[in-house]
Amino acid sequence: MHTLTEENYIKAIYRIYESTGDSVSTTAIAEKLQINAASVTDMYKKLGQQKLVVYEKSRGVKPTEKGKKLALQILRKHRLWETFMVEKLKFSWDEVHEVAEQLEHVHSDVLIERLDQLLGFPKFDPHGDPIPDRNGKMPVVNSILLSNAKMDSWYKIVGVAENSDSFLKYLKKIGLGPGCSLKVHEVEEFDGSMKIELEDKTELALSKAAAANLYVVL
Repeated sequence: MHTLTEENYIKAIYRIYESTGDSVSTTAIAEKLQINAASVTDMYKKLGQQKLVVYEKSRGVKPTEKGKKLALQILRKHRLWETFMVEKLKFSWDEVHEVAEQLEHVHSDVLIERLDQLLGFPKFDPHGDPIPDRNGKMPVVNSILLSNAKMDSWYKIVGVAENSDSFLKYLKKIGLGPGCSLKVHEVEEFDGSMKIELEDKTELALSKAAAANLYVVL
């Protein structure tokens, strides 16, 4: 059984590696976990001894198949707990991340499988992130970013690329969230900001940054 710190490291390493496809430096992990870079090297060596990563002193680490499997198990638990809190406990999507960070370290396969069953085997969490199945397989994602949406076509919000509390609270404040339908009326050539219309005819102005962090489907 791995420690909480080890699990946090391997999850962070996996997330960065998946987004870049390259070795994860000590600096990248230090920034991600907000820790001192000097302590990262020792953990890299420790994870290497457990065959969770391949460590190259000059470049950093890459997750092994064993490391990827562990990271996906942690992500699965995190995203299932977020889904449970939103669907069953009626938390809003900006309230669940920190609690799920704690619950993802619960070591009970039976509990997680029953949680998955209770929720109806969801494919995506409230933020639109795919939930790995029990074998680590990710569902296919067919969504696009709102910034790439076509004019005057109706789309439904299914998730976010940025799940910081500040962004989610901003979306909540302006009335946007999972399941909201909208269409793009206008995109400003100067800064990429856009004007959108909701189903109730409400019109909103969105910055390019906001539009580039909202996942939608037709």
